[in-house]
Amino acid sequence: MPELPEVETIKRTLSPHLQGQTIAGVEVYHPGVIAVPDAATFSALLAGKRITRLDRRGKYLLFHLAAGYCLVAHLRMTGRLILTAATDPLLPHTHVVFHLAGGTTLRWLDTRRFGRLYLGQEDEVTVTTGLKELGPEPLDPAFDVATLAAICAGRRRPVKQVLLDQHLLAGIGNIYADEMLFLAGLNPLRPAASLTGDELVRLHRAMQAALEQGIANAGTSFRDYVDGRGQQGKNQDYLQVYGRAGQPCRRCGRTLERVKISGRSTVFCPGCQV
Repeated sequence: MPELPEVETIKRTLSPHLQGQTIAGVEVYHPGVIAVPDAATFSALLAGKRITRLDRRGKYLLFHLAAGYCLVAHLRMTGRLILTAATDPLLPHTHVVFHLAGGTTLRWLDTRRFGRLYLGQEDEVTVTTGLKELGPEPLDPAFDVATLAAICAGRRRPVKQVLLDQHLLAGIGNIYADEMLFLAGLNPLRPAASLTGDELVRLHRAMQAALEQGIANAGTSFRDYVDGRGQQGKNQDYLQVYGRAGQPCRRCGRTLERVKISGRSTVFCPGCQV
């Protein structure tokens, strides 16, 4: 599933081309990907709406529209939003096409059709999608060590599980949680409440570093993720532990191990993350 750096990259690649554009019309080829409202109302409401700006919240992409409307896209596992020329042929698994007045199209593709689109007034759609239940943004300037300490305090769950809880922290998924914990030198099975002050400082610093590296490298592409222009990211070439179980640690040479934490595959170094 695309995580914070991937969705942020999509936002940054689309924003210069979409901000200020007007949606001339919408074609829906698979109504099931539209969560709310129904497909006919979805198309009718979007026609003629101007895109005022793009935002990201956690793993959600938000298109703010004129008249107080907001289109929310949740890519989930295989969703893609790609800007193309109107004359480009439709690729397989294209489910929605947004025709822009400037002559380009924004296309929603999703091989497994797990992703969803939501449209409504901003105060309504944030409730429908669960956006209001998300935890703080790890890259927000207001997110400091004290905030992280409050999140971990009293929680006996493994720190990896806490990092993945979207109600506690928004946007972090399996890839970046593994990378953060490696950079911080913390074992993913450690109870979150057991982290010392120094360890919380290290984790906070590692969170910033892992996410900022992912954004700088335009995201991590293993299978489906591409940015808003259809280009793959490069961060997979810089990962320290994720996807490298059984290989030597780049830092100490020990063999990287894999465990399951709450059903999620987790890779760590037994030497660097004691």
